[in-house]
Amino acid sequence: MKKLKITELNRISIEEFKVAEKLPLIVVLDDIRSLHNIGSVFRTSDAFRIECIYLCGITAVPPHPEIHKTALGAEFTVDWKYFESTVDAVDNLKKRGYIVLAIEQVEGSTMLDELDLDPYKKYAIIMGNEVKGVKQEVVDHCDGCVEIPQYGTKHSLNVSVTTGIVIWDFFKKLSIRI
Repeated sequence: MKKLKITELNRISIEEFKVAEKLPLIVVLDDIRSLHNIGSVFRTSDAFRIECIYLCGITAVPPHPEIHKTALGAEFTVDWKYFESTVDAVDNLKKRGYIVLAIEQVEGSTMLDELDLDPYKKYAIIMGNEVKGVKQEVVDHCDGCVEIPQYGTKHSLNVSVTTGIVIWDFFKKLSIRI
C-alpha cells in the first residue's frame, strides 16, 4: 500500500463544495466554550457536507485564529449562522420543517444505534456545552433526544468527538441524498 498525497485525494474545490448537494443536516452548537471544539465541528461538517452550522449563545464565530487552528479552512466552506438564543434557533428550524434532536442523556432518549431516520426528511442535532450539556429549556423545544451508548466508566464524550460520531451515523443513514 502506498500512502496517498494530498494532491491524489481528488477533493472538490471550495466553489464546488458551495454548490454541491448537502446532507440534510444542521448542527447546532449550544454554548460551546472551546474554540478548538468549534473548529473541529467545522472540519467534520466539511468532510460530510453538512448543510449548515448554527452557532448559539457564547459559541464563538469565525473568523478566529483558534477556530481556524482545528477547522483548517472549513470555516470558509461550511455555511454558518449565529443565534443569540439556542431556543430561537430550534424554533426557527422547526418552522422550516426540520426534525430537531438534542444529543443528550435524558429519560426516554433513543440510543443512536437504534435511531431510524427518514432519508427524505431534514434533521438538526443540538450539541451541548462541554460541562452542562444541552440546556433543559432547549431539550424542551426539541422533537426528541438521542444518546450514544457508552460502556466504560465515564458518563460523556468530548463534544467534538460526539458530534463526529453522530454526523457519521446520520451520514450513513441519510447519504442516499448525496
